[in-house]
Amino acid sequence: MSVDNPTNQRPVLVVDFGAQYAQLIARRVREANVYSEIVPSTITAEEIRAKDPSGIVLSGGPSSVYEEGSPGLDEGILELGVPVLGICYGFQVMARALGGEVAHTGAREYGSTAVTLTPGSTLLDGQPDDQTVWMSHGDSVSKAPEGFEVLASSASTPVAAFASDERRLYGVQWHPEVKHSAHGQAVLENFLHRAAGIPGDWNSGNVIAEQVERIRAQVGDAKVICGLSGGVDSAVAAAIVHRAVGDQLTCVFVDHGLLRHDERRQVEEDYVAATGVRLVTVDAADQFLDGLTGVTDPEAKRKIIGREFIRSFEGAAEALVLEAKADGEPIRFLVQGTLYPDVVESGGGTGTANIKSHHNVGGLPEDLKFELVEPLRTLFKDEVRAIGRELGLPEVIVGRQPFPAPASGSASSARSPRAPRAAAQGRRHRARRAHRRRPRRRDLAVPGRAPRGRPLGRRAGRRPDLRPPHRAAPRLQRGRDDRRLDPPPVRRARAHLEPHHERGRRREPRRARRHVEAAGHHRVGVILPLALRR
Repeated sequence: MSVDNPTNQRPVLVVDFGAQYAQLIARRVREANVYSEIVPSTITAEEIRAKDPSGIVLSGGPSSVYEEGSPGLDEGILELGVPVLGICYGFQVMARALGGEVAHTGAREYGSTAVTLTPGSTLLDGQPDDQTVWMSHGDSVSKAPEGFEVLASSASTPVAAFASDERRLYGVQWHPEVKHSAHGQAVLENFLHRAAGIPGDWNSGNVIAEQVERIRAQVGDAKVICGLSGGVDSAVAAAIVHRAVGDQLTCVFVDHGLLRHDERRQVEEDYVAATGVRLVTVDAADQFLDGLTGVTDPEAKRKIIGREFIRSFEGAAEALVLEAKADGEPIRFLVQGTLYPDVVESGGGTGTANIKSHHNVGGLPEDLKFELVEPLRTLFKDEVRAIGRELGLPEVIVGRQPFPAPASGSASSARSPRAPRAAAQGRRHRARRAHRRRPRRRDLAVPGRAPRGRPLGRRAGRRPDLRPPHRAAPRLQRGRDDRRLDPPPVRRARAHLEPHHERGRRREPRRARRHVEAAGHHRVGVILPLALRR
């Protein structure tokens, strides 16, 4: 998963032992304003030396250090003089490699666990001596390596954290990267800033500046084309490239017939107005839907979408090259909004799992006619949004949620010209239904008293709300519960009812009521005119 470092800073390398939290660790490091990359556990000491990292974090993992075939660590990594922090399985691998003991204690710790700290350590400085952390382990470090100080322990784990400030090697048994560990981010920041001495100066501003410099060096005077989908990734990628090369960039928006409602207008008007990029729109709905018709496998659809995108770009590029033939500058580069999770989930590294392919990673044809420019390849989604806001892009695009990936089912229904509008109407309809189905309050303790949280009104508290959720209101409650605009008809007169108790009379204006009662109409089973009942 390691990619070329797109910054001028030395990275913190997160060694992935198969943990579900490897990406989360990398993000937490970046939240401390330090650049990080994920590398596989098979990486060697020489490969790490070549990357010149400022720190190393060994992730957790599902294996046991005693299992045959469990991932190991090149022990030479611990001799490079680079600060290292081991987490969970990485903590145990480090302890064993340094001469400590890891044992099957028989006492597993999962979930919230109380630990007691030894005060005065660099790694855990500024934290309470007793705190709750998140554990997930079966094996435990029973003896720390020689020369290491034990920093924490729990009821079942005698060595829950250790450190050697002299060698700048540290480890914790719990998971500081998750929010369930109350002071987890403080552990990571103490390691990064205090133990490793890494400054926290990596942010969206210098990412933009560094990417602009790299793009200019890569592209030179050549022409660039970008596939603008209307989503966050391609919009931010195009904006960065446009800042780097200006009018050398031409964006191509492919209307493939599967867009959000009104998305084409937002791209052609809002985005162009905010960035000033040159935009060409290609109507390729029939081409995409012909390729997807009859295909139900989501993975096959991703491949088809990636293939058809490239084919559409190539067709647009040929027309643009003919247009710019007088300049004699062919379009050589293609901009893509590939993100770091796209690379990770597509199995972009040795020993990593292929979660799913992405159309901009695994769906590219072998005969691709463009060289790729991927300014976001090492960034996470939240970082891309921050960069988009820094570039001044419209919030309607930067804050947009991802559009669903290809799912199972036939694409033939998408051919209808009403499909985008119908989808938008369906979303609004579902939102209204969800709003109406909110459960009713049933905390009325005393009859005649309004439930807490409801505004007091003239009818509040008259009748407890005993209706089960999702069931239609009884006839007598329908006007109050469902907010009917018209009051119900006046109840037929009964001898024991006073006029102000009659159904519907309480909403009448006082003057109208007095006028009607004076005329003697309140004892008659008539329905008052609407004008008098308002």
